[in-house]
Amino acid sequence: MTSRERVKTALNHQSPDRIPIDFGSTSVTGIHCKVVESLRDYYGLEKHPVRIIEPFQMLGEVEADLQEALGIDCVSVFGPRNMFDIDESQLHQQRTPWGQEVMIASGIDLTPDKEGDVYIYAKGDRTFPPSAVMPSNCYFIDAVERQHFVDDDQLKAEDNLEEYGSLSDEDLQHFVQASQKAAGTGKAVIASFGGTALGDVAFIPGMGLKDPKGVRNVSEWYMSTVMRKEFVHELFDKQTEIAIQNYSRLWQAIGNNVDVVFTCGTDFGTQNSQFCSLDTYRELWLPYHKRLNDWIHQHTTWKVFKHTCGAVVPIIPGLIEAGFDILNPVQINAKDMDSTFLKKEFGKDLTFWGGGIDTQRILPDGTPEEIRSHVLKQCEILGRDGGFIFNAVHNIQANVPIENVVALMNTLNELKTL
Repeated sequence: MTSRERVKTALNHQSPDRIPIDFGSTSVTGIHCKVVESLRDYYGLEKHPVRIIEPFQMLGEVEADLQEALGIDCVSVFGPRNMFDIDESQLHQQRTPWGQEVMIASGIDLTPDKEGDVYIYAKGDRTFPPSAVMPSNCYFIDAVERQHFVDDDQLKAEDNLEEYGSLSDEDLQHFVQASQKAAGTGKAVIASFGGTALGDVAFIPGMGLKDPKGVRNVSEWYMSTVMRKEFVHELFDKQTEIAIQNYSRLWQAIGNNVDVVFTCGTDFGTQNSQFCSLDTYRELWLPYHKRLNDWIHQHTTWKVFKHTCGAVVPIIPGLIEAGFDILNPVQINAKDMDSTFLKKEFGKDLTFWGGGIDTQRILPDGTPEEIRSHVLKQCEILGRDGGFIFNAVHNIQANVPIENVVALMNTLNELKTL
């Protein structure tokens, strides 16, 4: 099987020749740039500064040579600008606070201030206050909330729609070219077109806006889902309308060069509970998720990828009802997220994209043998009868020992021969 055939077989809940593998195709299935550099060194690949493909989490590009070494079956299509609305086509070399040389968007300066903090500015414009910060001794970036006073009498959905709009011809052409290039690899193509994550708190602060209006504080946003439901409905309705218009143009231009679309990264779970009940999900989110997913299924060949961390078992029936095909990251270390239970209860309806290894305890702290045993067990449970793409529980973080990452990769290589 080709990589693309392998992934599509698994997505259709059939057994491929081996379990498909993804590292790097999305912003939630990636590897921190520090670990990417260590992997390149381990496999004896060409030495050069790792490119940062997602600066918010400092994810490194998994280039074709490393994909080959790791047996990866998926490739990405990202937008022309990052979360700070900075052009990703223009790069410069920078040294990270931990001393690594990287290639990053030219509008980002990784030079720390006297306190050791690195500030990021929307659109790279330093005439406005920073929209994000990498605190001293950290390995990724946090949003800086710039919430104005929220006057409910003056609050308009348009304030929270400033960063969403019709796809420009230039952006459309970027996606066409990127999709064609990705499809030419023979791997499954995962596209992150943007604009469809309803209420994702990573986007609520508006890090790409110089002076964001509306509800831009995460706590204020969660209160809005209780206190301002009419506002949330209006916002979701208009955002979904814009998204469908954009997806229509994208499908016409790209077609089946894309296999999967990552539409939503809104988290509904904590480690032990949920941010909302299933009833609240059905009231606020489901009508708009279903509207977009139904359009995708009726008009395209794409599968729909849903990311939500946490203990989301009570929410999963709603996600299935909404028409999501894929659940990520499958946080097996959260309450009630038992792999055997998940596969039995929901495995016919959802493809599990992740859950291959616990990244909170096993990957950073386990021995190589514990990692091997854990990965083999997860693959046996989740990989039965297809419906499973191997990935970790969210991104591989900066300080995971390289020998543990290598143990993971060696186990995946071992699985290919079984």
